[in-house]
Amino acid sequence: MKVHHAEIVISAVAPKQYPDDQLPEIALAGRSNVGKSSFINTLIDRKNLARTSGKPGKTQTLNFYLIEQQLYFVDVPGYGYAKVSKTERAKWGQMIETYLTSREQLRAVVSLVDLRHDPSTEDVQMYNFLKYYELPVILVATKADKIPRGKWNKHVSAIKKKLEFDPADDFIIFSSETKQGKAEAWQAIEKAIREE
Repeated sequence: MKVHHAEIVISAVAPKQYPDDQLPEIALAGRSNVGKSSFINTLIDRKNLARTSGKPGKTQTLNFYLIEQQLYFVDVPGYGYAKVSKTERAKWGQMIETYLTSREQLRAVVSLVDLRHDPSTEDVQMYNFLKYYELPVILVATKADKIPRGKWNKHVSAIKKKLEFDPADDFIIFSSETKQGKAEAWQAIEKAIREE
């Protein structure tokens, strides 16, 4: 998709604040510093519509980005960041769970992991959660530019093994620096929207 128009329309914490125009939604989930904002900005050809921040854990709401008046990207708070109190984390968890398990318009979840590292316990929990609720998953392994191409397969295998990856899900190697995986990510998203 060629994106000419993208804007953040609402930051929601509860279902009554979600947009009510019935457009399909793609949620984005991942650790606080996995590169979600960079992923969004790369896909929509913007430098900083989604705020990338030096401080992980900045996103504390569900941020709805309207893309080309056709769909929403929904950025959910990053997990696994230590500086947030347990009560805050529990609140986020509840908010994310409510959204992911009850939202009719949700077509797929882009689950982001860092290609350089084995998935964390939270990454595994998130993937298992999505599989348990039978949500379509697009797994995106970010920061591919930080690893020599010759080592990609080794890292991909390690990630798939740790997650007990379902081969029915899309797996995309991604870099916001080189735009590696951008076209594949859009293909997977468009497919998820069509398959409704």
